[in-house]
Amino acid sequence: MAGLYRASLFVLAFVLTTTKAQTPTSSPAPTPCALRSNTSCAECLRNVTCLWCAPSKQCIDYPVRNILPPSSVCPLNDARWGLCWVNFQILIITMSVLGGVFVIAILVCCCCCCKCERIGSKREDAKVERQTRARKSRQNVKRTEMQLRHDEIRQKYGIAKDNPYARMNNP
Repeated sequence: MAGLYRASLFVLAFVLTTTKAQTPTSSPAPTPCALRSNTSCAECLRNVTCLWCAPSKQCIDYPVRNILPPSSVCPLNDARWGLCWVNFQILIITMSVLGGVFVIAILVCCCCCCKCERIGSKREDAKVERQTRARKSRQNVKRTEMQLRHDEIRQKYGIAKDNPYARMNNP
């Protein structure tokens, strides 16, 4: 479950980073995060590489080697990154719930598709079986008609057999 948290957080961090990187900044060179300590959260988070820790009012460089900042740096509930109103604990819970709903939705769709396919294949099998029975019955009807026609021709020319197993004698 922790892997899912980290993956969803990584995706969100990437999206926030790219959207922040695309917006023009007012200062040409961002100031180091440590110089923004004891200011405001909004001031600290103008630089996307900074992490704001609310209780200590510290602006620190985001620990990029970890997806989540360790609690020794700042507790998850108090850490802010990207937006001042989003803390990591709520972000993790929200992303995991959304990820779980997404996975369940995909599984339900797959199960429904498989079920529909099985029902469709049963219907196709029944249709093929009906067509096969109809074809065989038409063949039997044609075979009996052909046999009757052959018997009529044999009677017409006097070569009808009373016993189908008897040899025909030459007259």
